[in-house]
Amino acid sequence: MIRAFWRIVYNPPECPNGKPSRNLFGLLILLLDWPDNVALRTLLTGGDKLHNYPLPSVPFELVNNYGPTENTVVTTSGVVPANSQTNVAPPIGQAIANTQVYVLDEQMQPVPIGVSGELYIGGEGVARGYVNRPDLTVEKFIPNPFSNEPGSRLYKTGDNARYLSDGNIEFLGRIDHQVKIRGFRIELGEIEAAIALHPAVLQTVVVAREDVPDRKYLAVYIVPKQSDAPTSSALRDFIQHKLPDYMIPGAFVTLDALPLTPNGKVDRKALPVPAPARPYLEENYIAPSTPVEKVLAQIWSDVLGVERVGIHDKFLELGGHSLLATQIINRLYDTLKVELPISSLLSSSTIAEQASSIDEADAGEKPGNLAPPIQSISRNQKLPLSWNQQQLWFLAQLELETPVYNEPSTIRFAGAINVDALAKTLNELIKRHESLRTRFLTVDGQQVQVIDPPSAFNLTVVDLRQLPQQEREAEALRLATLESKQVFDLTTGPLLRSTLMQLADEEYRLFLTFHHIIIDGVSLYNVFLTELAALYEVFSNNKPSLQHAPQTPLAELPVQYADFAVWQRQRFTEEILDRQLNYWKQQLADLPVLQLPYDRPRSAVQTFRGARQCLALSKNLTEALKALSQQEGVTLYMTLLAAFKTLLYRYTSSEDIVVGTVSAGRNRPEISGVIGYFLNTLVLRADLSGSPSFRQLLRRVREVTMGAYAHEDLPYQKLVQTLQPERNLSQNPLFQVAFVLEPPMPSLDLGWSISQLDIHTDTAKFDLTLELDSRPQGIIGRLEYNTDLFDADTITRMAGHFQTLLTGIVANPHQPISELPLLSEPEQQQLLVEWNDTTFEYPTDKCIHSLFEEQVLRTPDAVAVVYENQQLTYNELNCRANQLAHYLRSLGVGAEVLVGICVERSVEMVVGLLGILKAGGAYVPLDPQYPTELELTH
Repeated sequence: MIRAFWRIVYNPPECPNGKPSRNLFGLLILLLDWPDNVALRTLLTGGDKLHNYPLPSVPFELVNNYGPTENTVVTTSGVVPANSQTNVAPPIGQAIANTQVYVLDEQMQPVPIGVSGELYIGGEGVARGYVNRPDLTVEKFIPNPFSNEPGSRLYKTGDNARYLSDGNIEFLGRIDHQVKIRGFRIELGEIEAAIALHPAVLQTVVVAREDVPDRKYLAVYIVPKQSDAPTSSALRDFIQHKLPDYMIPGAFVTLDALPLTPNGKVDRKALPVPAPARPYLEENYIAPSTPVEKVLAQIWSDVLGVERVGIHDKFLELGGHSLLATQIINRLYDTLKVELPISSLLSSSTIAEQASSIDEADAGEKPGNLAPPIQSISRNQKLPLSWNQQQLWFLAQLELETPVYNEPSTIRFAGAINVDALAKTLNELIKRHESLRTRFLTVDGQQVQVIDPPSAFNLTVVDLRQLPQQEREAEALRLATLESKQVFDLTTGPLLRSTLMQLADEEYRLFLTFHHIIIDGVSLYNVFLTELAALYEVFSNNKPSLQHAPQTPLAELPVQYADFAVWQRQRFTEEILDRQLNYWKQQLADLPVLQLPYDRPRSAVQTFRGARQCLALSKNLTEALKALSQQEGVTLYMTLLAAFKTLLYRYTSSEDIVVGTVSAGRNRPEISGVIGYFLNTLVLRADLSGSPSFRQLLRRVREVTMGAYAHEDLPYQKLVQTLQPERNLSQNPLFQVAFVLEPPMPSLDLGWSISQLDIHTDTAKFDLTLELDSRPQGIIGRLEYNTDLFDADTITRMAGHFQTLLTGIVANPHQPISELPLLSEPEQQQLLVEWNDTTFEYPTDKCIHSLFEEQVLRTPDAVAVVYENQQLTYNELNCRANQLAHYLRSLGVGAEVLVGICVERSVEMVVGLLGILKAGGAYVPLDPQYPTELELTH
């Protein structure tokens, strides 16, 4: 096995270019079938990025090293444990002795743990600079801002990395190997790692090409292990479940060998241009036959850059996306005078299907009339869902077994409760608001809402007083959490559950769980809670119910939610939609994708498993934020949103930050007291370029927010259908991060309060959501996050960074957002000092050969070097090296004398290196494969 190991080291199997790849070598070593009794104890790797963990079957210790030439051979090092993960690369370890490693942003500020930045190296190993390149030396070797030693410098590596929570460093790739395509920032190394896992692929490299202006795409070049290369379709299918859609390459090219630069690295500039053939498609070509098919095929060929297009070739598999779809739609209108939505191309994804759509297109449809004001309508008809409900209904169908849209709430009572009066109150509320007794069916292919007549609603009561006092709160939360996670059936109802738990004689909690489709935050805070208190006071004082008592504090509702839904459907004519859409199309053109520093790669399909971290701002900080908002003429919502966008900017380095939010959707007086789902999703895009101060950013955020709310009536569903963002099942369209400020808590004479922070359903609607709630004692809130993407420690740090940032903002809102404080003092101490405390004392008066001689005296008979069937003890190696040194001395070798050594890797090479050093010279290694006519000059 050892011999097989060395054969791979020096003669990689079937390397077409004759030169071993470090990346390939490391992969092959880890894939070998190692016996348990192998003599190898430790394997050191270095050079290119190590893409894989060793399998548990590997019987030796694997040490991963990283180090650019400008800082000797090794800068960081760490043991890589066995791990069966195939989609995560091992870290590169921690800084070695007398070496400092910093991960910094563009302002040379340390970035938080988990956030990517450029890797800088300091310490004893940093080189003096580049020979005869003073300009490059100044660019790459910069003064060390974290050292008090005169002349201390850092080497600017150009490598992208991040610190992990355990102090290890994750290498993310070269900064110049990050590309942006259609708004997505892509690390090419991630695609290369996924393709390298294919059993038929020997080597691979991925590049971003722009062979035609404004048409950038990803191209993969592979060298197969055998003569039969995997097909493009096979490679595409292999990586489709490992990578999101936007990372699937547009072309696959098979080469006999990758072109190399003189120093053995891949020469990316020499990679050939992919032929404009039929990428991915191996099936038989079927030519267009009808006139429409021929026109379509020519348009597709021109726009997609494909040589020929068959009628069954799929648009997306030819490299199509929404921007190219827009070009095709425009060309169709110019050529055939046919106007089709982009969705028709993305849904009818072949020439044959689109030709059929064109034949069936009806361009004569006229816009409808504007709907009248909201008024009560007959219930003896099919009642449609509102646009808002329609969107939520569709999303709920995607996760039928997951309580993503269960909304738990807790009402805390200040004192004893009349249970009978509370039960009557809940029944009266359900009777009063049709939404609370509505369910949803599909009739003739359309979703409709069915309003059930009032019926008895039983309030479950749980008495926990028999438990020890210290256990009651935890048990109440446990039971309420179980209830909140029960999935609602939208077709059967009811879509409301409640449990009253008694913790003491005068301590009660009412735990409620609604499906979001029947209620929103304003409904809960401003309608449900206030009416609950008002009606409870009526019933607890034995006053008549609403039905028989005009003196009750609640007036009869003029309309219900179903009336609003019909009005909304009638109101949104094509003319009104177009006016709203024009704004949004301009505001959200070329929308980027916010790529946060995730702890794990995103899966191919979006998941909704989640958790949350609660946070609380002090009353003093809250008051300072309110004062700043008043001073700048903005709302507290805008200030908090601007601060959150600043946090995202510092985490992503993106200057184009997109965040989702919601509008209350209650701009009609008729519905102010109606319970229902009125929320509409808005997309707020802010420009953070130019390193603005926070005050300047506030003005930008204010302008964007005001513009969005002036156009808030456009249903989000219609916006998505119109914009047709890049199709990607792994994430939410248009935005991945959301921000919500809950409605103000109403002031109730009974002293009741409501909270949505007590219970969590272990789900997350988006990658990350910040929900804040301004209370008299200070702002409270939560960060809800997707647990398949983030670790809890990451979110805990993020919450701390947000509070540090807010403190810095109120202290100095004039400071540029790139310089606002983000890290706490303990974090700075950890990143800059503790993890770089690598000082180790070495003998400064001894050279390596002197240290070797000391080891000879300690263990003269121990084996020092092994190669094939040869081995030498320390004493034998020392004697042979001394002989060579004496001979070299006789030839005049001494200090500052260079001695070339040209020999294959062997025992003799080790003897030669030691002999040259003992003679006082410096060795110059020469590869025996260098051309024989090479002349050395020095």
